[in-house]
This record gives sequence, C-alpha cells and structure tokens, in this order.
Amino acid sequence: MAIEVMLMDNVKKLGKAGEIVKVAPGYARNYLFTKGLASLATEAAKRRLKKLEAERAARAAEEKKAALEIARKLDKLELTVSAATTDGTKLYGAVSVTDLLAAIEAQRGIKIERGQFSLEDSLKEVGEYEAVIDLGQGVTAKCKITINDEAAA
Repeated sequence: MAIEVMLMDNVKKLGKAGEIVKVAPGYARNYLFTKGLASLATEAAKRRLKKLEAERAARAAEEKKAALEIARKLDKLELTVSAATTDGTKLYGAVSVTDLLAAIEAQRGIKIERGQFSLEDSLKEVGEYEAVIDLGQGVTAKCKITINDEAAA
C-alpha cells in the first residue's frame, strides 16, 4: 500500500521538486515529512510548492545578477605579486590562494571564497598564470596572475 506525496525538494533516487510520487507510508511519515522534503499531494500543497518555486527562481535571478556584477568588476583583472626567490626563478615557498584572494580584495574590494578560486598549476616559480573564479549560477571570471622576483622589484 503506497501513498502519493508531492516532493518539495529534490530527493536522491526518488525525484525532483514538484513531482508527485508513490512511497511507502512509513518512509513518508518518518523521513520525508519530518525533513520537510514532501507533503501529501493535495491542492494546498501544490499551491505552496508553486510559491516556493517562484521564490527560488527570484532568488536565483538575484544571485545571477550579483555574480554578473562581480564578474564585470573582475573582468581582465591582472594581479601582480612579488615573492622572494632562491635563484631569480624559483620561489622560496609558493604563492597561496589565500595570498591571491587578499590581493583581489585589496585591489578591487571584492571578497571571494576560497572554493570559488581555482588554479591550473601551483605557483612556485616566477611567471604568468591564469586562474578561474567560479562565481556560481554558471558565471565565471578569468584572472591573470604575474609573479615577480621580490629582489628585482
């Protein structure tokens, strides 16, 4: 004996938000209902789900707009970092992502999370590198990084 429930959020191996699925009563009562992942498939639940979807869409649009604004500010950003080297090419340590994020915040006043910033190579030599900043909502920005010898500067 199964009951029909409407999913309020995506549930792995069951369905996506807004779908009406049949599940065992115990699963619905003990897991889905208590976690707020589903409700009985009634007209009131359908109206509530439509309202939630509209709110999610509005929030996603705002987040995308904010991400595009940040991407515009970061467009063609060129960071120049001076670091101590052993022989003019190899760095004593490495330029860390934290150092780069601090430089971006100092230059552009934009705070970026560490997880949004990705590098192709480790920054252990003098030279030019490229980083990709994932701002979410499918928006990315590219950043050029130049590392110079501190003694030469």
